[in-house]
Amino acid sequence: MSSGDLGKAVLIHFSGHNHPGLTAELTSTLARHHIGVLDIGQAVVHETLSLAILIDWPADSSFASLKAALTARAHELNLQARFTTVRPDSLRHWLRGLHQQHFIITVLGRSITAEHLARVTAIVAAHEMNVDRIDRLSGQLSPQDPPANACVELAVSGAAWREPTMRADFLAAAQELSIDIAFQRESIFRRNRRLFAFDMDSTLIQGEVIDELARIAGVGDQVSRITEAAMHGELNFDESFSRRVALLRGLSAERVYSLLNTIPLAEGAERLIRTLRLLGYKTAILSGGFTFFARHLQQSLGIDYIYANDLEIADAAVTGRVLPPIVNGERKAALLGEIARREDISLEQVVAVGDGANDIPMLKLAGMGIAYRAKPLVRQSAPQSISSLGLDGLLYLIGVRDRDLHPHEPL
Repeated sequence: MSSGDLGKAVLIHFSGHNHPGLTAELTSTLARHHIGVLDIGQAVVHETLSLAILIDWPADSSFASLKAALTARAHELNLQARFTTVRPDSLRHWLRGLHQQHFIITVLGRSITAEHLARVTAIVAAHEMNVDRIDRLSGQLSPQDPPANACVELAVSGAAWREPTMRADFLAAAQELSIDIAFQRESIFRRNRRLFAFDMDSTLIQGEVIDELARIAGVGDQVSRITEAAMHGELNFDESFSRRVALLRGLSAERVYSLLNTIPLAEGAERLIRTLRLLGYKTAILSGGFTFFARHLQQSLGIDYIYANDLEIADAAVTGRVLPPIVNGERKAALLGEIARREDISLEQVVAVGDGANDIPMLKLAGMGIAYRAKPLVRQSAPQSISSLGLDGLLYLIGVRDRDLHPHEPL
């Protein structure tokens, strides 16, 4: 429809104390006058209603009778009514906006303050984007004891070419304000994710299994030096991993398996996995760590797929070898694609979560790649970065609200 096909466009805004039945009463009044609705939006903040309806009024008809009827009905409902004639140029601007790119901005932290919202919306305004909707996804936004999650979601629209610079501005603001700001394109895939794939060490669990094994074996310092060399690019992952595993030779299997109950899950991991299973998501562990620990998590959390490295044990002791192929960054990405094909889903429907450099390939391949409490290089390379909340904060990025999970609990 073009603006030339319309009669007179009028924006009607109702505001006042909310109670059941208001929208039905007002739209019934419009229906009795056979009015065409071009747009409608409603929000309730602290029991205060704001309802806006854009109508198409025939150019050859009198608006007086409808205005009188709506004004009277609004008064009976204890609402204020305001009527604004929309200029043709404003209507054309609105119609053009229907074809703009839409984005979702998710602001996360232990609390969300006016300073945080001011900074985020200033970036939106600086890039000439419109805020179309704001929703609170968490129970509350203020600081709580014990600390809880706080989340606000903004739907914005504007020119797609501004996305890279906006993403950089949000990353800088998040680091400065010690919050997380996720920025993603609104699409049918965002609302229809079907697979979550996780790194294990320092992502699903609070630690690195190989470092703990090295500590038990008394070679912690040597393993740390090899890890440091790999971080500086002196060794690739396969070489550094093989060298570190070789130092574990002779460690008893009993001491290896003793780690299963000593490394805790990451904050929010159990709640996240439980919720994903409830919602029908598939889950996977793609780890550069060890299969024995991944299998333990699979059994305790109900993970669907696990791929990790097989630590060779013979005669009840570690041999110092890992069975090929090593699960490195490239293999993680390949395995992610393999699981997606097996489940017959698009990569756009996949969420990948990790913290290390060898996670970057799968984070970039997935429809949503999330750097979780990650190193600076990974945060800069990943499409999304979360550091201020536990893993269950990822639920907000797929649009899950706290009240969806606890609909009968008081806030």
